Amino acid sequence: MHNNDKNDRQQKNKFVQILFLTLGTIFVAVGIIGIFIPVLPTTPFLLLAAVLYAKSSKKFYMWLLNNRICGKFIKDYKEGKGIPLKIKIMTIILLWTAIGSSIVFAINILWVKILLVLVAIGVTLHIIRIRPIKDRSIKNN
Repeated sequence: MHNNDKNDRQQKNKFVQILFLTLGTIFVAVGIIGIFIPVLPTTPFLLLAAVLYAKSSKKFYMWLLNNRICGKFIKDYKEGKGIPLKIKIMTIILLWTAIGSSIVFAINILWVKILLVLVAIGVTLHIIRIRPIKDRSIKNN
């Protein structure tokens, strides 16, 4: 019985690790696409990928932090250097568009709508508090 519990936990941990690695890789890809597409924010996706990699693979986490292109976005944020103003604005617009659409078209429960608005307000305030930096292009990295 004890061995079965241990095996179940190991399988669950392995599944979570693979899930985090997969999601992290997807968010890295979206973040890289965001470098080239102005309406898609880069930094939030790379930060999310960094968190997922940190929880699943030190190797992938270190690769991302030390990556010539992606690493600078994450290091600037972690060091409190800020994120580009354009990214801040686009992130807030996309946040409110997604939450607003969910509230209007997908959610029928009042307390969930209120919760979504509160989350959006909290995230917006956090993003506003981040110091803006000069926008950088991929050529400057």
